[in-house]
Amino acid sequence: MKPEKKKKTMRRSLILGSLIALLIAISPYVFYLYESFPKAEVWETPFFSFKSAYFSTVYMAAWNFVNKFVPLYLLLLWFFTCRHWWYHIILIPIAMYAFQLFGTINDNVSYVDEMEIYYLIPIMLVIIPIVYLLRLRLFDKIVHGIDMKKLDEELKKYEVEDDDFSK
Repeated sequence: MKPEKKKKTMRRSLILGSLIALLIAISPYVFYLYESFPKAEVWETPFFSFKSAYFSTVYMAAWNFVNKFVPLYLLLLWFFTCRHWWYHIILIPIAMYAFQLFGTINDNVSYVDEMEIYYLIPIMLVIIPIVYLLRLRLFDKIVHGIDMKKLDEELKKYEVEDDDFSK
C-alpha cells in the first residue's frame, strides 16, 4: 500500500473510531434527555403540540422512549462495529428493542412490552441456526483442521465415481 493511501486510511479510521467513541460517551446524556421534558399531559412549543395519549405525562412518555432508544442505539453501534463471527446474534436484542420502541411510539398498541417476545420467535428461528452453522464450520476448521472446500471436492469425486460404477 502506498504511504499516501495508508495515511488516508489511517486518518479515516481514526475519525470513524473517534465518532463511535463519542456516540458511546454521550449515551448517558442522551438517556437523561427525558428530564428536560415537562411533567404535564400536553407539551406546547412554537413548532408543535405533543399530547401524551397513552402515558400519564410527556415526561413519562419521554422516559419510556429513551429507555428503549438508548440500548437500541448502543446495540446498533455494537452490531456495526463488531468483528466477531457471532455478531449476527446481536440482531435478536436489536429486534426486541426495535419492537419495544415501536410499541412505545405507536398509540394504537394497548399493551407495551408484553407481546414483543412472540414477535422475536421467527427472527430467532432464522438467526440462531445461521450462527450455529457458522460456529460449526469455524469449529471444524480450527479445532479439527477440516477444510470444508476440500471435503466438498472429495464428496464430488466420490459422486462421480459412484456414477461410473452404476453404468
